[in-house]
Amino acid sequence: MYYVYVLQSLKDKNLYIGFTSDLRRRLAQHKFGGTISTKKRLPLRCIFYEAFISKEDAKRREEYFKTNKGKKAIKLMLRISREPD
Repeated sequence: MYYVYVLQSLKDKNLYIGFTSDLRRRLAQHKFGGTISTKKRLPLRCIFYEAFISKEDAKRREEYFKTNKGKKAIKLMLRISREPD
């Protein structure tokens, strides 16, 4: 399986969109600061993920979420999840 995931920084509330074939390993990397792009934005929480059988479908979805239209879609879908606790 291949996964597209959305993390939210609890520090600055910004979103990070990623792709992986091993979701648990990748989330652990983010959590412990092993990823340059999110290291300074810790702590993070996973607020969304989707699973795909096809690597190409997952990559296409990740690329879409990184467009302005895709970012708007995420914000609409996850407007409750993105609110602070």
